[in-house]
Amino acid sequence: MRATFNLARRRPGRWTAVLTAVGALLAALLTGVGAAGTAQAATVDTNAWYVLVNRGSGKALDISGAATGDGAAVQQWTRHDGPNQRFQFVDSGGGYYRLKAQHSGKVLDVYSHSTADGADIVQWSDLGGTNQQFRLADSPEGHVRLVNRGSGKAVEVQGGSTADGAKAVQYTDWGGANQQWRLVRVTGVLAQVHTAGRVKDSGNTVRYSWPGVYFEGTVRGTGVGVVLNDSAADYDVQVDGVTVATLITPGNTTHWINGLSNNTHTVRLVKRNDTPGDTSTFGGFVAAPGGAVLGKPTARSRQIEFIGDSLTVGYGNLSTSRTCTWDQVRRTTNADVSYGALTARRLNADYQLNAYSGLGMVRNYNGHSPDITYRTFYDRALLNVSGDVWQNPGTWRPQVVVVNLGTNDFSTAVNPGEPWTPDSLAAGYRTAYGDFLQKLRTRYGAGTTIVAVGAGQFAGHVQQVVKTRNDAGDSGVRYWFLDGSDLDFLGCDWHYSARDDRLIADRLTSFLAGLPIGW
Repeated sequence: MRATFNLARRRPGRWTAVLTAVGALLAALLTGVGAAGTAQAATVDTNAWYVLVNRGSGKALDISGAATGDGAAVQQWTRHDGPNQRFQFVDSGGGYYRLKAQHSGKVLDVYSHSTADGADIVQWSDLGGTNQQFRLADSPEGHVRLVNRGSGKAVEVQGGSTADGAKAVQYTDWGGANQQWRLVRVTGVLAQVHTAGRVKDSGNTVRYSWPGVYFEGTVRGTGVGVVLNDSAADYDVQVDGVTVATLITPGNTTHWINGLSNNTHTVRLVKRNDTPGDTSTFGGFVAAPGGAVLGKPTARSRQIEFIGDSLTVGYGNLSTSRTCTWDQVRRTTNADVSYGALTARRLNADYQLNAYSGLGMVRNYNGHSPDITYRTFYDRALLNVSGDVWQNPGTWRPQVVVVNLGTNDFSTAVNPGEPWTPDSLAAGYRTAYGDFLQKLRTRYGAGTTIVAVGAGQFAGHVQQVVKTRNDAGDSGVRYWFLDGSDLDFLGCDWHYSARDDRLIADRLTSFLAGLPIGW
């Protein structure tokens, strides 16, 4: 059972007004990531993201319509802390900064290098020009003025307006309230969502690689946006326990679920398939106007880690045929209905699916890529980054670890030229398995129960490894035989079907529930 291893600068027509349609579009945009702390010129953090709140209106600096193109208008809008209202201060030297919008990667720009009062502020590709550089001049009560290096003029809300959609322009620096901005540092993704997966915290985004990684949040209001940057993986979006959307390689986007009742909703995003050659990025949940992202859900007290190969991934488990193209494999793989995910949910446990298709304990499917094995990747968060090591935040302390590795080691005969004989492969497998169990024991301590799964040709070898551990005094290692006699293997390439995953989860749940785990 295995898976395939996977400008020249031109100015557009000048913006003359903010169209009514922009207001309609922005009515569908984000609300409420939450924020903490303010900054002045002397304390700006170039690694952080800020929302800029105007003193005169109380509204936030905003890229109109969350547009990503050069020349998009900059305006003020009711604060919602969405990516088009978050800016990073990029040091330009000499006390000047370029203000980079999070959603587009473009920077604030005085249109056409103008030095005139009333010239538009737009976003543009970062060219480093003086019309893209701003000095932060301190103003009373923690506010700053943004003074352009090229013109010497300050960014203001045109006419001192307090309305949504009022343009940001430059004007002679006179210190009015409409030229003063409060810099509010926004909190990171992990402050608003719960996840148990192996993720790398980048503040306003998290990155990850393993299948089945999920994020859970709570949102009040009529809509929720899901901020993603992933052109390789598929996702399910669930609201109040019901799958409302499946996102196929969504790319760099905020996907909106609208038309919800104006209540509090639970939201869950889960990565369906394994994409070890790519890094996935999640930017959090955002709420529709008038709503809010509430505090993150409480972590479950139970934790289970599943270690395995494509059978643990859920490879092709939704397929109606054993014969699949690679694209069909990707579309029909759903880790969220794999036996591990089902078992964890039945036991009300948080979980990790640290599974990698095609790899074995010492030998990969049909002898492929002999220089690597599953153990090469186990410690990583980002599978495609050589040498990467996941830093456990201290919250991952699984009471149970389930290891199901061996199918790829033994399901194909040893090929000529491989460094194995059947006997040496079996011996090498047992030695490596024992060492891997010791690694898990050292990592998680004596209180963690380790379940070693035996099936098919490798069941006897796993039994021997468990007996050796037990004889050495480690009674916390248990053997579980996965009986495949009544499974249909109707998934892609003879993998478990969704029916098989349910049957296995039923039996594994019963087995785990009977162990003296202490939860």
